[in-house]
Amino acid sequence: MTNKTAALRYARALLDVAIKERAPLDTIGDELAAFVDLFKQNPSLEKVMLHPAVPVPRKRAVMVALVERARLSPILSKLLVLLAERDRLVLLPDLLSAYRERVLDHQQIVRAEVTTASPIGPDRAQAIERGLTKVTGRTVRLGVRTDPSLIGGVVARIGDTIY
Repeated sequence: MTNKTAALRYARALLDVAIKERAPLDTIGDELAAFVDLFKQNPSLEKVMLHPAVPVPRKRAVMVALVERARLSPILSKLLVLLAERDRLVLLPDLLSAYRERVLDHQQIVRAEVTTASPIGPDRAQAIERGLTKVTGRTVRLGVRTDPSLIGGVVARIGDTIY
């Protein structure tokens, strides 16, 4: 099983538990993002926690101390300790992105990337967003970029679909 597959399974489980417990999904995502940033900002911590020579009980003890200090939600705290126990902390960045995607899917939100030949105004962007909402039947979060190599028109990409 690849890391992305494993991260997707943990993300699915985290979302399922959060929904069942009626926990704030965005708060859990923000806490997870902050924890991933903690690892990125402290390379020595990341190196120690991911190093295979460090015994798993020590990693677990460090993780317990970290989640207590960070005052994370109980759901996320349990998952992080579980990942430390299973020596799967390497999954954290993929887990974060998978969790965010699962939350958007749960909330019926899709991301759309719109590319235009020249910059467009906010009113035109909102009109495109409304049109894509009608086409997809979901709420659309729009990202707009320009590409001067286009002759004209608009290219909208939602997942693997191009309009």
